[in-house]
Amino acid sequence: MTEIKENKKNRISTKNFKSILGGTVLASEQVVKQLPFVVFLALLGIGLITNRYWTEKTIRRMEMVRDSLKEYKAESVIHETELMYINRPSEVAKRVIERNIDLIEPIEPAKKIIVKKLETK
Repeated sequence: MTEIKENKKNRISTKNFKSILGGTVLASEQVVKQLPFVVFLALLGIGLITNRYWTEKTIRRMEMVRDSLKEYKAESVIHETELMYINRPSEVAKRVIERNIDLIEPIEPAKKIIVKKLETK
């Protein structure tokens, strides 16, 4: 009795294997009924893959922007330091002398001028 069951199982498995290789499985009613769901799953997979690539591309762009922002910040610090150096009174006086501009450095400190407003009635 057990030998008969094993023979039937072997026949069924070889029959299923031949039907898969031959393509007759794809023509059966059960597969045709499930075809819209399989197409939906394929489209869903394609959508997920597309989303993944788009996300990676966006992340790469963000990293490039971050790197360039760091470079620009470093450049701005360099330029700011140069401007602070140039604006020192001793540097301004030295540049005036180098360019032969007829300016003299004031001896007295600057005075604050206060203007009083007239009250109008």
